[in-house]
Amino acid sequence: MNLDELTGKWNQLKGSVKERWGKLTEDDLTTIDGKKDRLVGKIQERYGLTKDKAEQQIAEWRIPPSHEQDEPKRKVG
Repeated sequence: MNLDELTGKWNQLKGSVKERWGKLTEDDLTTIDGKKDRLVGKIQERYGLTKDKAEQQIAEWRIPPSHEQDEPKRKVG
């Protein structure tokens, strides 16, 4: 995940973050405010993970297609 995208599109990504890490509260999401280190800390806190494991989950997390840059549509046919 591109960290600029996390910060720049935080309001759009909050739903996807909440879906992935459902134990995060609305207050957590407000506190995180698109900052990776804060997201890592809250994931550690809510899930009892190590920093490395939380960072690994974030690295493996994919931004939903609706938030990726538009790709050219292919003709089906």
